[in-house]
Amino acid sequence: MKVIRLKEPGAWEHLDVEKPGDALSSGNALLRVKKIGVCGTDLHAFKGQQPFFSYPRILGHELAVEVVAVADDVTHVSIGDKCSVEPYYNDIIGQAVRRGKTNCGEHLQVLGVHVDGGMQEYFVYPAKFLHATNSLTDDQLAMIEPLAIGCHAVDRADIKEDDIVLVIGVGPIGLGTIQFAQLKGARVIAMDIDDTKLKKCREITKVKDTVNALGDVEAELATLLNGDLPTVILDATGNSTSMMNTFKYAAAGGTIVFIGLFMGDVVFHDPSFHKKELTLKASRAAMGEDFGRIIRLIEAGKIDATSFITHRMNFDDIPTEFEKLYTHKDLIKAIIEF
Repeated sequence: MKVIRLKEPGAWEHLDVEKPGDALSSGNALLRVKKIGVCGTDLHAFKGQQPFFSYPRILGHELAVEVVAVADDVTHVSIGDKCSVEPYYNDIIGQAVRRGKTNCGEHLQVLGVHVDGGMQEYFVYPAKFLHATNSLTDDQLAMIEPLAIGCHAVDRADIKEDDIVLVIGVGPIGLGTIQFAQLKGARVIAMDIDDTKLKKCREITKVKDTVNALGDVEAELATLLNGDLPTVILDATGNSTSMMNTFKYAAAGGTIVFIGLFMGDVVFHDPSFHKKELTLKASRAAMGEDFGRIIRLIEAGKIDATSFITHRMNFDDIPTEFEKLYTHKDLIKAIIEF
């Protein structure tokens, strides 16, 4: 079978390896990869800018797969099922996992980051992390994992109907975050530095209010909100300046959730933080139950999973086409197809 592996930053390699056999150990399934979403993690890994990463690595964790074979004790998925893959698991059950925080266990493994992922025709994976539905397209299935990031972040924010929510960064994670915040009934404002992306955001999410982060943000928010400030801020940029500016934009008693991360320190003025009695949270990955919930929301037409997709490439073309993604200013989400 064909495998494409990132040997080192900027260098792909084609591998031809033996396909896994159908004789599977307990709890496992043999999967055929149908489509792969390109994540910011993959883009950063290619440039050598991804934390918690080692080379060589088979990338790919936003996956649509088909079940080819299952172990004798697997009952919740069957041969032929189409599935989204929950790409996080814990080999060791540490303190966080014992307390139900499976998304941030001390020994968390992520496909395509800590262990080899989906840029291969077939792979074996624990069936308990497969979320089957034969009513969604492969495109939709490949989008469930990035949608789950925003879903979990909104859960972390504990948004109420009377909240004013500012989502910063309208890439695929931000666009998903906006949709889940809207389902809470809150007023949502989107912010980015790119007017073209903000226009696309309005088209996809129907959000009414957008702010360009390069302008006078505090003045524009004050105008939009009649002197008030956002009570919840979700930052999906992974940009240090953006993240540290959130402390200025948040209302007293408000909540800030960092979805993205950067390689450095977050610095804020502690007296202002204390005076406002702000709550600061991180949001990492997603929970297993988020995947089934998102599948049901897509099936019900409440979440748009495919308008984010702007670019496509063939699996065999990854070594020649992947780097070109950095040149597409209109890129939101690229899908790799077999």
